[in-house]
Amino acid sequence: MKRQMPFVLSKEKSFYESLNDWIGDTLYDDLTEKGFECRDEQIYMAFQIEQALKEKKVLMAEAGVGTGKTIAYLLPAIAYARYTGKPALISCADETLIDQLVKKEGDIHKLSEALAIEIDVRLAKARDQYLCLKRLEETADSSEEEYADIVQSELPEFVRGNASLQSIFPYGERSDYPDLNDEQWKSINFHPIQQCAACDVRNRCGQTIHRNHYRESVDLIICSHDFYMEHIWTKESRKRQGQLALLPEVSMVVFDEGHLLEYSAQRALTYEVQNNTLLNLLERVMVDGIREETLQLMERLIDAHEHFFRLLRTNASNHDETRKAIAKTDELVAVGKEAMTISTALLEEFVFEGELYIIPEYDLTMVEEYLEQYIFSLELFISDNEAVDWLEERKDEMTLIIMPRLVTDILREKLFSSNIPIVFSSATLSVDQDFSYILDSLGIEEFLSFSVDSPFDYEQAMEVVLADVDSGGKTNYVESLLKNEEQTLILFKSEVSMRAFQRALSDEHKQNIAFEGERELSAIIRDFQQKNVRILCSYHLWEGLDIPGDALTRVVIYDLPFPPNDPLFNARRKNAKHPFEDVDLPFMLLRLRQGAGRLIRTSGDYGSIHVLMEGSEKELKTIVSKAFPVESKTVVRK
Repeated sequence: MKRQMPFVLSKEKSFYESLNDWIGDTLYDDLTEKGFECRDEQIYMAFQIEQALKEKKVLMAEAGVGTGKTIAYLLPAIAYARYTGKPALISCADETLIDQLVKKEGDIHKLSEALAIEIDVRLAKARDQYLCLKRLEETADSSEEEYADIVQSELPEFVRGNASLQSIFPYGERSDYPDLNDEQWKSINFHPIQQCAACDVRNRCGQTIHRNHYRESVDLIICSHDFYMEHIWTKESRKRQGQLALLPEVSMVVFDEGHLLEYSAQRALTYEVQNNTLLNLLERVMVDGIREETLQLMERLIDAHEHFFRLLRTNASNHDETRKAIAKTDELVAVGKEAMTISTALLEEFVFEGELYIIPEYDLTMVEEYLEQYIFSLELFISDNEAVDWLEERKDEMTLIIMPRLVTDILREKLFSSNIPIVFSSATLSVDQDFSYILDSLGIEEFLSFSVDSPFDYEQAMEVVLADVDSGGKTNYVESLLKNEEQTLILFKSEVSMRAFQRALSDEHKQNIAFEGERELSAIIRDFQQKNVRILCSYHLWEGLDIPGDALTRVVIYDLPFPPNDPLFNARRKNAKHPFEDVDLPFMLLRLRQGAGRLIRTSGDYGSIHVLMEGSEKELKTIVSKAFPVESKTVVRK
C-alpha cells in the first residue's frame, strides 16, 4: 500500500523536479527551524543522490564525518519509495550499525518527529541474528548451564501454542538477549544446517515472523551487508525451490559504509565444512532400526572425514592469522575424494531409509541437505579451479572455507546490472579522491561520484599522536594512557591482537574495561556511552560507531590495520601489479581514516587519537600522518 508523498506532485513538474525542490526546502528551512544544522555538504550530497535516482546509476557518495550523510540519503529514499510503491533498502555494515540507525536518538526517529511524518522502517537481520527453537530445545536438554532454560522460560505464550494466532508478534532477535555472550548465543541461534522448510514449528519461529513483518514495509527496510549479499546469491535458487527471496523487490539500495560491501559479498559466497558438524548430524540419524548398509557407510564416512581434518590441520600454515593457507598434498586430495564417494553412496541409501520412516523426517532432511553441500564443497576444494580456500579454528572447531572465485564478475552480473539506483555512502571510499580501489574490487564500471570534506574544525578539536614505541611496548603505553580516566576506544586489527593485549594487561588495569565478545555488542556500546564502562576494546568498530560528546574523547589505534596475510587477500595480491601499493596500503589507509572518524561526531566534540607504531610500522610514519585532517606529533616511548 502506497503512502502519501511528503510533497505535492503536479502536472507542471516531474517527480524529480519536485523532489529537488522539497529537498532544498526541507534542508534549508524546515529542519533548520527545528534546530538541525544547515550544512552545505549535506545539501550537496542529497542533490547528487536525487540525480542518481533520476539516471538510475551507481553513485559513490564520499562525505566526511559530520556531513549528515544519513539524513542526506533518507530524504530522497523515503520520497522515492513512496513514488515507486516499493520500499528503499538501507544496507549497513553490520547488525550493531543497524541498531544505532533505528535507536530512539537516531536520525530516522529525529527526522520523523521534525517533519511530522510517519516513517515505516523495518529491520531484516541476518539469519544468525535470530533464535532457533530447535537448537534452543537441544541446548536446554544437553547443557549444564542455565541460560538456555532462562531463554525458554521467557518465550512468548504463542510459541507454546497457548495463545491465538492473532497475538503473534516478532521476537527472538540477538539484541533481545544482551546478557548472553557470543559463545552462548551461537549455541541457540539459527545455523545454516537447520532446515526451516521442514521444521514443524516454523510458523511460530521468530525468524519467520520477522520475515513476514519486514516484507510489508512501505518506506524503508534496513539490513546488513551480509544479509543483502546472501539475498543476492540465493535469490534464484530459492525461486527454483518455490520459496520467496529473502528480501522483497526494492526501489533503490543505499550501502551505508559501502566500502565494506566486498567483504560481505565474499562471506556470502563461501562454503563451510566444520569438523564436528557432520559428526553431530550423523549421530542424530543413527537410530534403532536403521539398515546395516547405511550404518556401515556412516561409520566409513566418519573415519574418512576425521582423517581429512587431521590432514587439513597438518597441512595448514603455522602462522597466527585467522585464515590459514592449506597445502593440498596428494594424500589430502585422495582422502577428500574418498569422503565424497562415501557421501554420494550414503545419500542413495538415505532414499531407502526415508521410505521406511525409521529416521525422523526433519533430521533426515537436514542430513541430506548437508551432505549435498558437503560433496559440492569438497569438489570445489579438490578440483583444479580458481577457488580460494583456507582453514579457520573457532573455539576449538576447525572449519574449512571455500570461496569459488573472486566476487567481481558475480556482483557485476547479479547486482550492478539491475536497473535500480545504488548509492555507496561513506567517509572513506577513495584514496586522495581516487575511487579505483573500491571500483575494481566490486567490478563497477559505470558510476557517478563526488567527494566532500567534513565541515568540522579539526584543528581546534583533534590532536593526533604517533607513538613511537619499542618492540613489545604497546601494552605499557596504553597502561600509561589509562591512568588518565578518559572515555577510551581501543581499536585492534584482529581478535588475535585484542586477546593478546587482554592477556598482557596487568590486573589493576583490567578493571572497567569491556572487550568485544564478552556480551552482545550493542549492549556493551550502550554501557560505554552511558559511562558505565570507561574503556572499550574492539576489532570491529572501525566504522559506524557514533558516540558524541564526552562519552568518547580518546581513540587508540593499537595496530596499523593492514589486511591479514591470508589466502583471501593473497588472491587479491596475486592479481595486483603492485600488491603492497594496490592492495595493502589502500586498505590500511581507508580503515585508519574510519577509525579516526569515531572521535569527532559533532561540532562540539574534542579529543585525541593515539596511533601506536613499533618495528616496521615506524617506516610508514609519513604516509600514516597524511591520513588525518590535522598535523600529527610524534612521541617516543622506550
